[in-house]
Amino acid sequence: MNIINDYMDFVIKKMKAVKEEESHHIDEAAKLITQTCLKNGRFYVFGSGHSHIVAEDIYIRAGGLAYVKAILVPELMLHEMPNKSTYLERLNGYSDAILKLYKVDANDTLMVISNSGRNNVPVEMCLSAKELGTSIIAMTSLKHAKTQQSRHYGGKCIHDIADVVIDNHAEEGDAGYYISGFETPVGPTSDITGTAIAQAIMIKTMENLVEQGHTPPVFKSSNLDGADTYNDELFDRYYGYSK
Repeated sequence: MNIINDYMDFVIKKMKAVKEEESHHIDEAAKLITQTCLKNGRFYVFGSGHSHIVAEDIYIRAGGLAYVKAILVPELMLHEMPNKSTYLERLNGYSDAILKLYKVDANDTLMVISNSGRNNVPVEMCLSAKELGTSIIAMTSLKHAKTQQSRHYGGKCIHDIADVVIDNHAEEGDAGYYISGFETPVGPTSDITGTAIAQAIMIKTMENLVEQGHTPPVFKSSNLDGADTYNDELFDRYYGYSK
């Protein structure tokens, strides 16, 4: 058997499950974000560890919506030190400071991405943002989250808190592909399905805005002639020092 093709089929099966079972939830997420954009709020996206990849994928890139603000906290990403983000993600109280720094409020929507959905920072991010009146979207693996106990003292995972839950259909532990003769699973899929889900949310949001007579502020590739001036205007308008 050609293992490359077999793994690709494994991924395609996940993508088909997302298409068939999550389209309605993607549409609901886009509705929340559309209302946020119409209020001149911001769509915040957060994920720690590898989940930050999904947040970064829809942030300030060609075809990307300028209302998006990715919360990319260096200590919760992977480039500084192995396991640092893993340990810090389990701390209490960390998310409140992050929300204050980014000035998240009731006009905004926040998407929290966590495959397990069980650690303190993403859970508290949802809880604290909900207290602010922010709309919450959770992207998670329900197969994982529903088989593992929350690490937060309140006992909740992010899917228990969010207004809209989108299942990325990853396996428990994310890596779920098995090589014959080798017992440790490989081939994680959460970022593959996650980035597709995130881009689908963005495309549907932009369609909603167009249908309501609004011109979405969308970035062009900086590698196209003339795009820098166009993009700089969006940077000045949506990414200045004030919110």
